[in-house]
Amino acid sequence: MNRHFDGMGPDPFGEGSVDGDDRGDQRVKPLRRAELRILLVDETACMRRMLRNLLMDIGCRHISEASEGLSALTSLHNQRVDFLICDLDLPEMTGLDLLRAIRADKRLWETPVLMTASQANREDISHAAQAGVNGFLLKPFTAAMLEKKLAAMLACFSP
Repeated sequence: MNRHFDGMGPDPFGEGSVDGDDRGDQRVKPLRRAELRILLVDETACMRRMLRNLLMDIGCRHISEASEGLSALTSLHNQRVDFLICDLDLPEMTGLDLLRAIRADKRLWETPVLMTASQANREDISHAAQAGVNGFLLKPFTAAMLEKKLAAMLACFSP
């Protein structure tokens, strides 16, 4: 069952997380993380490199990248992707447009999507929630914040 972002929680901007989901110290097994195929989508090579390093530090090994939404959509159709981390502000096809395309595609609609943003107002967050985002992190965020969000989101999708 696909679980989507269900609201903004008690403190939508607390600790860089917008959904306020706090599941304590719940962690995904390292083996599961090592098997997870993640697609990073951010227009900035520096941000993709930083995200890749953070993900590798927490045990993720299969990480691919795209610099804009259209190439990300092509990657999603051509390779197995278990989890998408996507910036809201992308050239040509925004992160929100990419999210909508994913949710409208019968092959991709269940892909968990974590949206990131340097700046986001409540309207942006609301639009992402309505489009079916699974989680949201405001930049800058720490490895611990990313790990906590990843673990919480994966717990919703594990059998």
